[in-house]
Amino acid sequence: MTQHTVGLFARELGGAGKRPLVLLHGLLGSGRNWQTVGTGLAEAAGGANVWALDMRNHGKSPWSEGMDYDAMAADVLAWFDASGLGAVDLMGHSMGGKVAMVLACRRPERVRRLAVVDIAPKDYLSHGHRAEFAAMHELRLSELRSRGEAELKMEGRVPDWAMRKFLTTNLEQDATGGWRWIVNLPVLTAALPALEANPLAADEGFAGPAVFVRGGRSRYVEDADLPGIRCRFPAARIETLAAAGHNPHMETRAEFCAVVGAFLAAGGQEPMRAETAAT
Repeated sequence: MTQHTVGLFARELGGAGKRPLVLLHGLLGSGRNWQTVGTGLAEAAGGANVWALDMRNHGKSPWSEGMDYDAMAADVLAWFDASGLGAVDLMGHSMGGKVAMVLACRRPERVRRLAVVDIAPKDYLSHGHRAEFAAMHELRLSELRSRGEAELKMEGRVPDWAMRKFLTTNLEQDATGGWRWIVNLPVLTAALPALEANPLAADEGFAGPAVFVRGGRSRYVEDADLPGIRCRFPAARIETLAAAGHNPHMETRAEFCAVVGAFLAAGGQEPMRAETAAT
């Protein structure tokens, strides 16, 4: 990983233990998405020291023209090095889950345990985020008066209320009261084909302890994807949170913390077993 890296912004979310747990958010998210669940994981995982990173072109981290999985994985690895960390427990959601998989497969000595949230090692070209990105581009920020107004203006393209709320968390007012995006919207839009693709080569895998947590109401990890996960991650557990959609860490927080916390606290050494369902 010789990519040009950027210095990532990090939030420490709790835990006084010596075992670092690093959390990676999804597309258009930030480390803020993990604040509440990060505290819960610090407790459930038996004293893990929890950190949430803002990926490049997101949140408080620097912007860069490069936006692919190699670059993001290199950023995370550089943050490990700058923070004096050796092997860590690593968890990623959606886009962040792909980054976590890349890092685990290519630098397995730096990943003690891997947790991947509602994403699989496959292409996601049919899922896309085209409507959401179109709605964001169509907003006239110079005329915008509030986040609530932004939500209303996006309703035609983004009917889901929770998704509109999520998108507008990326709006921030400047010193003059004007609105701006805190994500690098042009670069992220151009990078969508690369971000939707499977970043792993056919022969890449990770033999270490892993758990894949999927939402029972989400279409991101389907039953047909499970053999592919187990082929690349032979020690993986598959956990389904039946009541959750694509964001089980937010939608079913208590169950999520219990499942992932138990995996991390136990050292993740359980043998591969059949899929379980937590409700």
